[in-house]
Amino acid sequence: MPPFDAMAAVRDAARQEQFLVVLSEDEARARFAAAFTPVPRGTEVVSLAAALGRVLAEDVASTVDVPGFDRSGVDGFALRAADTLAAREDGPVTLRLNPEVLACGHPPALAVEPGTATVIATGGMLPRGADAVVMVENTEALETDAGPVVVLRRTVAAGAAIAGAGSDIARGETLLRRGTVLTSRGIGMLAAIGRDAVPVIRRPRVAVLSTGDELVPPGAPPRPAGVFDSNGAIIAAAVTEAGGEPIAFGIIADDLARLTAAIDRAVAGADLVVLSGGTSKGAGDISHRVLAALGRVVVHGVSLKPGKPLCLGLVRGVPVAVLPGFPTSAVFTFHGFVAPIIRAMAGLPADAAETVPATLAVRAPSELGRTEYAMVSLVPDGPGFRAYPLAKGSGSVTAFAMADGFVVIDALSEGLDAGATVTVTRIGARTRAADLVVMGSHCVGLDRVIGLLGARGIVAKAMAIGSLGGLAAARRGECDLAPMHLLDPDSGLYNTPLLPPGVGLIKGWRRMQGLVFRPGDGRFAGRDAVGAVAAALADPACVMVSRNQGSGTRILIDRLLAGARPQGVLNQPKSHNAVAAAVAQERADWGVAIETVARDYGLGFIPLTEEHYDFAVPDARRGREAIMWFEALLAGDETRTMLTSLGFMP
Repeated sequence: MPPFDAMAAVRDAARQEQFLVVLSEDEARARFAAAFTPVPRGTEVVSLAAALGRVLAEDVASTVDVPGFDRSGVDGFALRAADTLAAREDGPVTLRLNPEVLACGHPPALAVEPGTATVIATGGMLPRGADAVVMVENTEALETDAGPVVVLRRTVAAGAAIAGAGSDIARGETLLRRGTVLTSRGIGMLAAIGRDAVPVIRRPRVAVLSTGDELVPPGAPPRPAGVFDSNGAIIAAAVTEAGGEPIAFGIIADDLARLTAAIDRAVAGADLVVLSGGTSKGAGDISHRVLAALGRVVVHGVSLKPGKPLCLGLVRGVPVAVLPGFPTSAVFTFHGFVAPIIRAMAGLPADAAETVPATLAVRAPSELGRTEYAMVSLVPDGPGFRAYPLAKGSGSVTAFAMADGFVVIDALSEGLDAGATVTVTRIGARTRAADLVVMGSHCVGLDRVIGLLGARGIVAKAMAIGSLGGLAAARRGECDLAPMHLLDPDSGLYNTPLLPPGVGLIKGWRRMQGLVFRPGDGRFAGRDAVGAVAAALADPACVMVSRNQGSGTRILIDRLLAGARPQGVLNQPKSHNAVAAAVAQERADWGVAIETVARDYGLGFIPLTEEHYDFAVPDARRGREAIMWFEALLAGDETRTMLTSLGFMP
């Protein structure tokens, strides 16, 4: 080995080039952003076991109802609510018990006839004829000469302790949208609808190289003048945290030919290359020279402390980041400049949330004696938020996944009053605020339109709170759009006569409402609507399924029945899907639902009326850009074709 020539070293140092330009942090970001725009790098299908933390590449809509049948929410007795109307403490009602026990997973064999009840477990399938469940704690079971009976001393409301088919997830409902980061909550939703795999955005492959003659691999024996390579491990872990897939290239010595070959291989097999070391101006710092020779240097030198030697460039279109060699500087610049690129390539959001103050929109009742964590959805309200408690119960798999956060209700409180100021603990990462807030009636067509908006970069937040609930929210100015299909009983017109002052209407599409029944049922097949309803009402054994108060369909049903009270009229689920499921599963014989749902469930359909599914919009919000985008999208050929394919009429 030749002797060290100090003067030659000084001359070499004097000839070393200076930093290209030392930029401010903002200018460095702007220059690199102009040179390279990170975008997702394709998609792949992964199993649910591998889906945690991945980003959905497509909207996911359910092909099933959850629950798939009307089920009990408690251990108790399935019965007819009408049989309990006379029950009093001093005048109990006695019901004969049917000879079966409905446990989970076992369909009922016997109908609940008037004056009878059936033992049912939590999660058990509701039998035909039953429209309520009473908790076992509120009853008394006795053995009599005539057989076992159950004694009730209080009335039971229709629908009590029942989770209707599709009340949690409706067939056709969009559960998770493209760009959603999958958490355990989202994976639970996917499993609940039977999905075992899901399309996700491919994780960007990030080559990680450490440079320097001084570096020693962890686990190897130390040597004089050597340091263990901590940067390789730190950067690889940080790549994973940011949503990337690290590819370890190990330690590369300060040798021009070897480093050139290593970077060339890395660029060929990675979406991003990260080096640490060799970017400063000392002897042996050659990484930035190799980058300049293979491609181009965009940034070299940023006025940061630590982090001044940061070098950013491109080789054959692949971004290359050369981080400072000192670990603190390397980590600081990685999180500031590289992690955002990885997250963008992975389709991940940029930052996270903590807590926000909000005003409670409606009362949130609570049971004394237990601390409650009430899931809420947040809606922008001026400079702050209004928090809407989610109404889905403990059996729901979607409540936690759909919530923006939660509020804590103290064990000694009976609830939080509407208008109360609450602190909302955010769930998951902070996401971009919605451009469009939609509150009102749900429709599969609306899900698809929102998906089209998302493809154009418009974020929409939709809350299904019913036509009347949405109209009230529009009147209060809490939403941009309130989808509705309300029939005015006086004029026979949809929606327009019911608009309050200061609220206008955007025309949407038409949906055919009609009677649904099982194919081959002679009371309906071959008849028109008038004849079919007459035949149904004339048969005491013909069971109908109604709809919930406040829905547009319920208004139509009330006009159709004209005061008649057929068997099953107190069974009032909250969706078209639940109606169709009840008929398809023979728990009811007929109901009213839209034609699209009837088709999905293989049911017969008799048209009743062409209802109008429109959008109430506060006049004060009509000029917002997102609403103008929405209106333009509705008028476009793509949307009209999509709606027509679903069975709707634009």
